[in-house]
Amino acid sequence: MATLAEIRAKLLAQDNKASDNASSNRGSDAVYPFWNMDNDNTSVLRFLPDSDPTNTFFWKERQVIKLPFPGVKGGDETKRVIVQVPCVEMWGESCPIHAEIRPWFKDPAMEDLGRTYWKKRSYVFQGLVVTDPIGGEQPENPVRRFIIGPQIFKLLKAALMDPDMDNLPTDYEQGTDFRLTKTQKGQYADYSTSSWSRKERSLNEEERQAIETHGLYDLNEFMPKRPTEDDMRVITEMFEASVDGELYDPTRWGQHYKPYGLDVPAGTSAPTPTPSAPKVEEVKEVATAPAETSAPTPTPAPAETTAEAPKSDAADILAMIRSRKTD
Repeated sequence: MATLAEIRAKLLAQDNKASDNASSNRGSDAVYPFWNMDNDNTSVLRFLPDSDPTNTFFWKERQVIKLPFPGVKGGDETKRVIVQVPCVEMWGESCPIHAEIRPWFKDPAMEDLGRTYWKKRSYVFQGLVVTDPIGGEQPENPVRRFIIGPQIFKLLKAALMDPDMDNLPTDYEQGTDFRLTKTQKGQYADYSTSSWSRKERSLNEEERQAIETHGLYDLNEFMPKRPTEDDMRVITEMFEASVDGELYDPTRWGQHYKPYGLDVPAGTSAPTPTPSAPKVEEVKEVATAPAETSAPTPTPAPAETTAEAPKSDAADILAMIRSRKTD
């Protein structure tokens, strides 16, 4: 897997690219529902590396667009439903929905509508729950998935860019636990007081055995399917229908994308039916307005795979950071 220096370099490259752009299934119990914690409680998490050796990071970023409809044609026409579709900016492509709505933010009367259709980011991690204030029945596989929103991700990323962090937090010997704390801010949950633990900790024998027994996830398994040309036609149709306040039509679109839990009729007018994208787990965080233009995620560079999380030399890391600041 990648070293801490490689992760820092990749994060820095993404930040620079975003700045440039601004200028010009393993079962539902695998997802740890930290948002169900009571206020003023803390879950202690230990992140683990991605089993995909080509992923520089130990997470994957997802971008989805939510299309609301007032009801379902031929079904419950009064119950609001939402269809989630992947935003193709994840793959560096131009998104027709964002091309349409970006000018809306220049008009105060259109801004709220623009927020409705702006892509939502979430980040898929995996790891162990060291301290669980939620309790309840535990899954057989203790390697869990964490669906992290932008608020928490900013805290994680800031710490990774801090030169005082000497080792990867996913390192089995010298890694660091993450203390995820839930408080309340107005009517919303707030996680801004979350932080990395002050001390490094080696995984214990039980944790190592769990990883050995169950293995690590390939986080690519939890990414949306890349839309085909026909999928994109359907996404554009659904977006236009949603903005116009039309009902969701399962006959036209059901073989491509549908509200979660909706049964779709066998017949469809689509010439080339394709499977619908997998359900994307919700992130219970405050939605924020887009203050950026799109920043396509670059293709990760190949990274070396080892049985143990690799160590990184602090002097080399600091030298890399200083040289990049000078360039």
